[in-house]
Amino acid sequence: MAHDARDGRSESVEERADRQWQELIQEIRVAQTGVQILFGFLLTVAFTPHFQSLPETDKVIYIVTVVLGALATGALIGPVSFHRIVSGRRIKPEAVAWASRLTFTGLILLLATCTCALLLVLRVATDNAVVPWLVAGVLAWYLLCWFVLPLWARVRYTAAD
Repeated sequence: MAHDARDGRSESVEERADRQWQELIQEIRVAQTGVQILFGFLLTVAFTPHFQSLPETDKVIYIVTVVLGALATGALIGPVSFHRIVSGRRIKPEAVAWASRLTFTGLILLLATCTCALLLVLRVATDNAVVPWLVAGVLAWYLLCWFVLPLWARVRYTAAD
């Protein structure tokens, strides 16, 4: 059994793929829950009486938000389908790589969905002059939490090969 100690573990390629798959599935569970709740809520908005009186701009933002939510849902559920279809074909390392790509794409789409949903809600709920500033601030927070801090930690704490 070949072992790869590059990551400080004594595990085979197959064991590493199994571990990475389990870690990825745990991550997806968190993101899937959020995107599914948000997407489900978004789907109901068009059926409310208030929706019909929204200005065209807000309806366009809504449509873009729903489409982004649908795309995020697809990308975050995609790894499950991918795994099911390729299961037993002895390509788990490749499945992990593709599932990871789908998950990252889903996170980008979730970021866009959350930002657009916030834009729409704040446009309806408050003075339009302050909305861009609030949305920009929350977007900056998302970027910091989801990408900047992890990338900083990756650079800071990862030894160069």
